[in-house]
Amino acid sequence: MTISRRRILSATGAAAGALLAGPVLAQPGAPVRIGSTLALTGPLSATALTHKLVGEIYVEQLNKRGGLLGRKVEWIVKDDQSKPELARTLYEQLITSDKVDLLMGPYATGAILSAMGVAQRYNKVLVHHTFGIPSLAKYDMQFPAWSLGPDPQNTVSNSLFDLMATAKQPPKTIAIVTSKFPSIHFMSLGGREVAKKRGYKEVLFLEWDFGNRDFGPIAARVKDAKPDLLWIGDIGLEGNMLLEAMKKIDYVPPLHFHLYPAPGPMTKSPEGANALAVTIFEEHTPFTNSGVAADFVSTFNQRAAAAGLPDTHVEVQAAASYSAWQILEAGVVGAKSLDDKQIAAFLRKNKVDTIQGRLRFDGPGNYGDDLMKIKQVQGGAWKVIWPESWAAPGARLQVR
Repeated sequence: MTISRRRILSATGAAAGALLAGPVLAQPGAPVRIGSTLALTGPLSATALTHKLVGEIYVEQLNKRGGLLGRKVEWIVKDDQSKPELARTLYEQLITSDKVDLLMGPYATGAILSAMGVAQRYNKVLVHHTFGIPSLAKYDMQFPAWSLGPDPQNTVSNSLFDLMATAKQPPKTIAIVTSKFPSIHFMSLGGREVAKKRGYKEVLFLEWDFGNRDFGPIAARVKDAKPDLLWIGDIGLEGNMLLEAMKKIDYVPPLHFHLYPAPGPMTKSPEGANALAVTIFEEHTPFTNSGVAADFVSTFNQRAAAAGLPDTHVEVQAAASYSAWQILEAGVVGAKSLDDKQIAAFLRKNKVDTIQGRLRFDGPGNYGDDLMKIKQVQGGAWKVIWPESWAAPGARLQVR
């Protein structure tokens, strides 16, 4: 089931992820075909639609610069319906039936892991953008744009608790409620252990099955526990549903941290005020100091509004997706080839400049540095507040 097939004439070559001006006619030849799946329907679709739009923008920009190796680029994206088992089947089709030249990873850890298994079976490079459990990335030709670093269950959690330590009255108690969605559960269990080591008193730990829609009982348990800090291991709209359930019983947590919320709905909800989350990019300086980043932000804002997306801002999901395309382009241009093994060899040996920063792939599981920052909803917008060197002008931790 092909949802979108992009056929766009191209211009001139590109150099290792850099955007070049002055297009000329591309050399004749068959298009370079890039195949992927996205969760265009199902519970993950709200976020995956952002990744689809980013891919469309990048392919258009890439073709205006001359495509890849002087050939236009065609993107084939299929709907995996938020089902990892379907993603596995569709990646098989992309390689064997559609005979794509290159792969781009899907959205969410489960689907990425399925795609990774297929890529390994056929010795294909897989660049991916939202894989949340680095220790499961065993394949040596997979490359992450989600810059968690190889040990996020410790490094990301410590970043959050470092921020909490700067509060006038640092929180002393914590409640951890989490989805059992694999990457979310993994990160929440890591946060639980780090919190204990940092001296927090755990007053509640609860889990729910992915796909849960009844958050009333969880909200009641949180209210009874009265934590100083509420850790919500959520993905998509789960965090919004929990906050709405707490509102119904007249409870607002003093501090609430979310792992992977749906960015737009969280900023637009009154209950989302002061929500904390992780990020790699937001629409403010110093992130937008780069010309490439600023141009992408402007284009995405316009296209997202025209497409009717609930969030028209470039944030963590859009930035991770754009970075993945930058990595793939840099690998092809650097290797001067579409050969997967040559592309992989280049990426393992070279750093790649992306809108989130310079990425390297020479650490465990091809992961490099943890580049995650902490952001907060302030004035209806996400603003980075930690570390301070990346904070939005004048932004600092707000506590209810």
